[in-house]
Amino acid sequence: MLFKKSKYDFVVVGLGNPGTKYDKTRHNVGFRTLDLLIKDLEVTNEKSKFQSLIRDAKVGSKTVLLVKPQTFMNNSGSAVSEILQFYKIEPEKLIVISDDVSMDEGRLRIRASGSHGGHNGLRDIIELLGTDKFPRVRVGVGQKPHPDYDLADWVLGKPDNEAKQKIDKAEEDAAKAVVTVVTKNLQDAMSKFNR
Repeated sequence: MLFKKSKYDFVVVGLGNPGTKYDKTRHNVGFRTLDLLIKDLEVTNEKSKFQSLIRDAKVGSKTVLLVKPQTFMNNSGSAVSEILQFYKIEPEKLIVISDDVSMDEGRLRIRASGSHGGHNGLRDIIELLGTDKFPRVRVGVGQKPHPDYDLADWVLGKPDNEAKQKIDKAEEDAAKAVVTVVTKNLQDAMSKFNR
């Protein structure tokens, strides 16, 4: 498929659920990481478009679209696919930030592609884009305490203070990793932040 030159060099999507009751939950690390980027970058005012809250941002010499889908986590793909189609952006220029329940709190994993790993937001994006070939930054939020613990309750729960401090630090690193991908490359970000 041929793509015309888009006005955006990258689209950065932070996954989460809309609404204040979800703000501090494990599932909303993508939204919170985007908030850190918004605070640190030169950005435009927020607009509601493509089932999302969006802002333009300058990252070095690059123009980036920052996206918070408002579809709820499990339907994130409809917003993301709409944006990529409208702006004619290849999936390789999409960076998705999400939580990861398979990693300890505070760990980061940056990948160029891969499976959804059981994450419903990533699953929906992969299904609707028809590819898993897009970079993602996954933030560890800790594994559920025992096998019978309901996964939805875990990701929609709020971490205790100690875990929250680790996750907060990982969100800061995730924001820096996104900037590294945009201004340098994915390999640099992986070398520096994967741990």
